[in-house]
Amino acid sequence: MRTEEDVVGLPASVKYCIVGAGIHGLSTGYHLARELKAAGRGSGSDVLIIDKSRPGAGASGIACGVVRNNYFQPAMRELMAHSVAVWESDPVAYAYHPVGYMQISHEGMASDVRSIHEQQQEIGYDSEFIDGAANSDAYMRGLFHDWRAKGITSVLHEKKGGFAFNQPSLDGLAAKCLAEGVQIIGQAEVHDLEISGGAVTAVVTNRGTVQCDEVVFGAGPWVPHFWRMLGLPETTEILVDGEMTTQPTWRYWALQEGTLGIEPGYLTDNDGNVPPVIHIDTDVPLHDDNGNLLVAEPWGIYYKPDFNFGGIQGGYMPSKVDKPFDEVAVDPYGESSPDFVVNDDFRLIWASGLSFCHERFEGMAPRMSQEPSGGIGAFTPDNFPVFDTFLGNAHVIADSNHGYKMIGVGALVAKEIMGRPQALLAPFRYSRYAQGRLHPLSNSPYPWS
Repeated sequence: MRTEEDVVGLPASVKYCIVGAGIHGLSTGYHLARELKAAGRGSGSDVLIIDKSRPGAGASGIACGVVRNNYFQPAMRELMAHSVAVWESDPVAYAYHPVGYMQISHEGMASDVRSIHEQQQEIGYDSEFIDGAANSDAYMRGLFHDWRAKGITSVLHEKKGGFAFNQPSLDGLAAKCLAEGVQIIGQAEVHDLEISGGAVTAVVTNRGTVQCDEVVFGAGPWVPHFWRMLGLPETTEILVDGEMTTQPTWRYWALQEGTLGIEPGYLTDNDGNVPPVIHIDTDVPLHDDNGNLLVAEPWGIYYKPDFNFGGIQGGYMPSKVDKPFDEVAVDPYGESSPDFVVNDDFRLIWASGLSFCHERFEGMAPRMSQEPSGGIGAFTPDNFPVFDTFLGNAHVIADSNHGYKMIGVGALVAKEIMGRPQALLAPFRYSRYAQGRLHPLSNSPYPWS
């Protein structure tokens, strides 16, 4: 695949410059090329995607890969239903496995999850809700003979969704871009923006300056730095219950994900099939297999098979990074970071969480991978995305760490670039903070649910 080092230099100008070759940048580039062609207004050759490294080198390339609709917020549910449909449109190219998704919850979350199910039915999203402790336990034992989690009073089983393999899915999306004539150039780090007449006129990189008509920023954890380049506010006024409050626009959370090293196929259902992605939230204290208390407050984990490398992959609740966004070292990112990789506390908690759920995982904590894993995500004031256009021609995709699963956002942004506002993106404008049009909050221990 010819993407970056094969290209001698950046073009001097391009109509559409996309910064970031992760899930958002690649999806936007691919769908924009198709929109231009369909409208007779250009082709993929009018689109350039640049990245400081290579496609998938950032957050998208190390994502756990879970694809779900399970959100308490109506706008998030509708947006994710659209993205799931994009995943389903080409599961082979996107390395997508539509095995479904399960939200397994304690009583404190039951009403929230019941509401999610009801509203999923309203939008035609196939799911089943199991209510009550006895019914939930029976349902889970019908799926896993060794299920033993306690404190569970509801199960939401989404029949759609599942998981995708991170780098293979990005490779498939990059191949679609290249087939449409989109250029993807790596090793091109953005140093500055040229702004004139209230609009971005050029992107300045270490490989040269690219004049452009429109620019898209889909750079995941690096979006706050482009936000600063655009001169946008680093604190945000938020209307809450009739009063204005001020919060930092950006903060980082450290992500806690890892892998239990077991043979492929170890986690199957009672019929020997790949099971749905499992997410459990419970208020029963978590102990290790020796009876030592690890977590007293409500906690949750998620997990799925990892057939790329064998084992079970998943994660635990993230932790806040207690620094202003401009003091956080985003680079080196992921497994190369000296600061933001998981530690032995995470490994023991997550392995113990697996054992809490399944007898088959008892005593397996020593098999947790010791390879560096984890990363950081850039979160907005309310932990939900901002999709908006600034300075007239700068389109910002700030996913607030909801990113990888949102493959469909690029398709919607492409339509907006073509001059067709998208209702699914409207609830995520930056103006919602000052207007007090905030998304409802759930009782989940996760900031993104």
